[in-house]
Amino acid sequence: MKNLETLRCGSETIQYNLLFSARKTLEIAVYPDSNVVVKAPIGSNYEEVQSKVAKRSRWIRKQLMYFEQFEPKTPPRRYVGGETHLYLGRQYRLKIKTGTNEDVKLTRGYFFVTIRENETSNKVRQLMEEWYLTKATKQFAESLERCWERFKHLPESKPAIRLLCMKKRWGSLSKNGTLTLNPNLIRAPKECIDYVVTHELCHLVHYDHTSAFYHLLDLVMPDWEKRKHKLELALI
Repeated sequence: MKNLETLRCGSETIQYNLLFSARKTLEIAVYPDSNVVVKAPIGSNYEEVQSKVAKRSRWIRKQLMYFEQFEPKTPPRRYVGGETHLYLGRQYRLKIKTGTNEDVKLTRGYFFVTIRENETSNKVRQLMEEWYLTKATKQFAESLERCWERFKHLPESKPAIRLLCMKKRWGSLSKNGTLTLNPNLIRAPKECIDYVVTHELCHLVHYDHTSAFYHLLDLVMPDWEKRKHKLELALI
């Protein structure tokens, strides 16, 4: 049985789904879509469950803020001349010209996009997205190589990279060892890309965001909070 419960913690309210199942201990999980799920043993006392959730309220809010801050914030672009676009943390102005060979070139501080006569901004968008995807494939692979040095002693194999646009996250690591990265991350500085990759690689050791997870992250990347903050400021 699953119920939506509400817990008042000071001036804030936490909503969570309460699930009773055949288990021995209570588990609290916060998911990327901001859903909070509490799994309790069948027959658990409701007040005790509420008390345990209240004790973990600070941790729950921290996880919710984490996922909110990782939500891609780059505003929608119209792909018209004069507009600025990001690449590896720097802004470049878009210049559109007509020609026979459709392509995208980044040079002298500008994105030069060549399209055929009578093409629309949709074509510019398509060409830019293809260009970004190509660059993301290369840059993310290089980032993984850099970051893997801190994890190569692990018995796990180096993850394979998959690119996928995600609404709530910049990256994720599946239990089968696939590192999924949001191609929009290519707009962030390299140090921020390395932070996201390192963060996900830490999940090879600790799958959840426990204190042990953050301790490991502190060890392998002591300045991760600064990089995280830079990422949040860069992609707005």
